[in-house]
Amino acid sequence: MSRPYAEVIGDPIAHSKSPLIHGHWLGRAGIAADYRHCRVAVDDVATYLAERRADPDWRGTNVTMPHKLAVMEHLDVIEEPARSIGAVNTIYRAEDGTLHGTNTDAPGFLEPLRSLLDESHLFRMARILGTGGAARAIVKALAGEGFTLVLAGRDPEKARRLLDELAPEGEHHAVDLAHFADPTDFAFDDREGLLDLVVNASPLGMTGQPPLHFDFSHAPPGALAYDIVTSPLDTPFLQEARAGGLPTVDGYAMLIGQAAAAFEHFFGQKPPREQGDAELRALLTA
Repeated sequence: MSRPYAEVIGDPIAHSKSPLIHGHWLGRAGIAADYRHCRVAVDDVATYLAERRADPDWRGTNVTMPHKLAVMEHLDVIEEPARSIGAVNTIYRAEDGTLHGTNTDAPGFLEPLRSLLDESHLFRMARILGTGGAARAIVKALAGEGFTLVLAGRDPEKARRLLDELAPEGEHHAVDLAHFADPTDFAFDDREGLLDLVVNASPLGMTGQPPLHFDFSHAPPGALAYDIVTSPLDTPFLQEARAGGLPTVDGYAMLIGQAAAAFEHFFGQKPPREQGDAELRALLTA
């Protein structure tokens, strides 16, 4: 007997933790459905989507590298914020049968910050390290929450173009990533009533990648340090932040947050998270 299913596509894809996350929630919710991974080569994206469009059991797919741009031309509707970000990470079939592409990275990134964002602040500033696909979603998300952004990349001109494209309304700043590598004696003013973030939105510090060079003298007092890297989960960036007394958010927060938003598109209900994500995090780190 056939069962409804969703999946994640990419190339490579075997490393994806999405099947574990969604499988855990499906089991907890008692939903008779599956979530799997499917390797799709670059040249097979159109064929894959045509086949899934015709499959009544298919509920949608998460999209990872290198397909977040390639899938867009084969969809019927590109929703916000995917249209502005310029990348789709979630595809689902609407009630009328059309295929919709959206991006859950932005709401997934914001989810662990929601209690802070619900407060009022005199000023909000975020230092974002990186200018890749994840950074695009984060820039869009934080600009929408009233942050002034300092975007740092190895190519400051690329950072400037990204800001002009995704956050044209604010007075944002583009700098060289190396600017944050050396200590500074900058005297920060009183941060009471302000919200400061320092976000590693790059793969630097990830297993197999070069280290991230960030000197925490550039972080304002009380700033929250957020690293989207998931391997290792406790990065040197987060360790240094904690050593300096700063609060931190790790990469599983965004990973789980974006998956939760996708789950609702696929299966028509929120995932069961009433008890928090401790059990799921234990499974992810096992």
